[in-house]
Amino acid sequence: RDWNQIVTLTDRIDYLAPLIYNCAYVMAVEKMMGVQVTERCKVVRVICMELDRIFSHLLWLGTWAIDVGAFTPFLYAFQERERVYRLHDAFTGARITTSATRVGGMMADIPEGWDEGVREFANTLPNTLDEIEALLTTNGIHLGRSQGVGVISGEEAINCGLSGPNLRASGVPYDLRKDKPYYDYETYDFEVPIAEHGDCYDRYMVRMEEMRQSCLLLLQALDRLPDGPINVDDPRVVLPRKTDCMNDMESMIHHFKLVMDGLKTPPGESYFAVEGSKGELGMYVVSDGGSKPVRWRIRPPSFINLSVISRLVEGGLLADVVVVNASLDIVLGEIDR
Repeated sequence: RDWNQIVTLTDRIDYLAPLIYNCAYVMAVEKMMGVQVTERCKVVRVICMELDRIFSHLLWLGTWAIDVGAFTPFLYAFQERERVYRLHDAFTGARITTSATRVGGMMADIPEGWDEGVREFANTLPNTLDEIEALLTTNGIHLGRSQGVGVISGEEAINCGLSGPNLRASGVPYDLRKDKPYYDYETYDFEVPIAEHGDCYDRYMVRMEEMRQSCLLLLQALDRLPDGPINVDDPRVVLPRKTDCMNDMESMIHHFKLVMDGLKTPPGESYFAVEGSKGELGMYVVSDGGSKPVRWRIRPPSFINLSVISRLVEGGLLADVVVVNASLDIVLGEIDR
């Protein structure tokens, strides 16, 4: 597959946060090519990634509640996920397999009114989170099943390669949006939730607060969303508009060359990491100067986070295995890819 065709594979790795994986992959390719995307594209990608961070955490929250014995929060969380599905559909034409990004930009600019739909979601989601917390956070059964279960220290978590909420729940303040910022994350006002006990309950609390912080990030990104093009102005990288192809011979030639020959990248390699919903997501690509990658490798947070489960369940009950596994928030598409 050529460089852009691989985008269709990225949203099938973690299908619970497909836009994050779409963005991470093309960001690695753009780094290798030296392509600087437009300011509008940067902000749109931030919106996509924070929206899908919430999208992923909501599924985790609903299924986590079921695993500890509560059903109602599952219904609340999945009602909110349906709103994100509709936003996915309105932007990309798909609910799960979004394939929204392209090297140098996006598949299309956001449709009219889409940003207001995101704003409404970001403004109202915290109300639902409050209702879920009222059911779970101080619930005796929930506390009994999660506090002091699956404990791991910060030092151990680092040694095991944990990242994301699982690492921050053990007291390690590591978040790529703060420590290795990209797309101007350092200019946004948000907090990185940190806990101290490293148990299942703390992993729950960290993710709950992360969703609230992502809502704040969405509102800030929407406020600063600039006008202008969504794609770079380079016919060697981005397909011309259909109208131009139908009316301009040079645009038709550019379209033909890019489709038939593929996007050409310089020889080299690139690694780019973003803060995914489940931890550090790294994309590594190698080019020999052709239209297809020689290698494409992924640092998958779920795959690495899951490896610690045998350590976390030592000395516990068989019933704790379910809760520990749920607290790690894995997605199997990323593990048996």
